[in-house]
Amino acid sequence: MGQVIAFRRPPQPAPPGPPVLGLMSAVDFALRDLAEILPHIALDSAREQAEACRALLAEAFNAEIDAELDH
Repeated sequence: MGQVIAFRRPPQPAPPGPPVLGLMSAVDFALRDLAEILPHIALDSAREQAEACRALLAEAFNAEIDAELDH
């Protein structure tokens, strides 16, 4: 007869916790970074694209803040 070797089951992964960084914080950081780098972008088309991105993020951020203040 053969010998039966019992292996331990691998531990179950811990359930994911709340995100370390919230979406609003990430948008805020992105807005600050864009404001910091925009003056250093030499290519006009790249600067225009970065400004459009900054404006879009700012609009979304402000809309979320307004929605939170209304509730």
